[in-house]
Amino acid sequence: MDTHIPNPRIEERSQSGPHLTTHEHTGFNGRLALLITNMVSTMWCAYLFALLALISLPEALNGGTSSIISWVAQTFLQLVLLSVIMVGQKVAAKASDKRAIQTYKDTEALLKMQDEVLQLTKANSELTKQIHDSLIKKA
Repeated sequence: MDTHIPNPRIEERSQSGPHLTTHEHTGFNGRLALLITNMVSTMWCAYLFALLALISLPEALNGGTSSIISWVAQTFLQLVLLSVIMVGQKVAAKASDKRAIQTYKDTEALLKMQDEVLQLTKANSELTKQIHDSLIKKA
């Protein structure tokens, strides 16, 4: 029987692992953007922005309806929602990374199982051929 050579992709996958969001930032600009994003994408930053926005609330209240609407839309929502949305994106990215790791592990297991099935199929074919040859010789 021939010596089995596993598909090289199996070894390649075991070396590389799954691709995660943390692999995406490169260079100075990427590291700086990630640092700023990680600082702004916290609920503590959202609370700080809310306090900062509340400083100008008394002036907006004195300005009437138009000033209040402007303050809510341009000051409060933009400052606070920026951080809240970024926190949500961070949570979604972590969930995506978990799915990537699970998919990677599942795929790795399937590749190994498929390789084992191939080996069994080759062994089965060889044994079937031997049985066939044996029966032909006896006949």
